[in-house]
Amino acid sequence: MAAVLVGQFHARDAEGRVYSVHEYQESTPSADGLTGTEPVTTYKLAIGDRINKIDENEFLLVQSGITLIREPDSVIAS
Repeated sequence: MAAVLVGQFHARDAEGRVYSVHEYQESTPSADGLTGTEPVTTYKLAIGDRINKIDENEFLLVQSGITLIREPDSVIAS
């Protein structure tokens, strides 16, 4: 399985702390190596902590249960 960074953005928690979130697409090749399943999008903090997407702009930090809200127009240039 290979993961490719496809996006980055900022999100805030209820106390106003800003987190840098990385968006990845992961694909799993088939056994024959010719076709694979559809890519799966996953999210992680820049420091590696996993995040679950709740809806378009709301995310949940897995380890702590903190809810993060995506900052509007916060695309980070890469």
